Amino acid sequence: MGKSAVALMMRALGVPVFDADAAVHRLQAPGSALLPAIEAEFPGTTGPEGVRRQDLGARVFGDSAALARLEAIMHPAVARLREAFMIEHAHEPLVVFDIPLLFEKGHGKGSGQLLDAVAVVSAPAEIQRERVLARPGMTREKFAQILALQVPDADKRARADHVIDTGVSLAETEREVNDLVKILREKNPR
Repeated sequence: MGKSAVALMMRALGVPVFDADAAVHRLQAPGSALLPAIEAEFPGTTGPEGVRRQDLGARVFGDSAALARLEAIMHPAVARLREAFMIEHAHEPLVVFDIPLLFEKGHGKGSGQLLDAVAVVSAPAEIQRERVLARPGMTREKFAQILALQVPDADKRARADHVIDTGVSLAETEREVNDLVKILREKNPR
């Protein structure tokens, strides 16, 4: 959808961004305290290089029970990192939580999370498909399975306070991000 590009734009504007995917990668890196628990639950999926993501993915993809076991290991640790990030940046008028499965995992506005607003990054389906299928190792079948697990884009857009369109030029998206950051900072000047 262009979420990473929008996160970079936010950072360039001085907005602290918590990247949940990056947190997961750190927690699955060599030396992480979570590796023993992951290895115990999914033998053969870790090594000196940390989590072997392809092996772990093969074990949990399409298996909701296995995915739930992995999430039970990962989500509390990610939540602790997110809380530490918020404490570190409590003085900021605006912080962004880059959370790919916000609605799917029940973290959207009104779900008990302390989110003042939700912005959804969105692109037309054909552009999204083109971008995703260009990723290394991505197949049409895998992409279809991923989409089946996600809240449809139209539903996310309807539930969002703000929609950032990345199906337009990069300059247009950047203007939209700049305008949104200005609006949100004005709502909460510190």
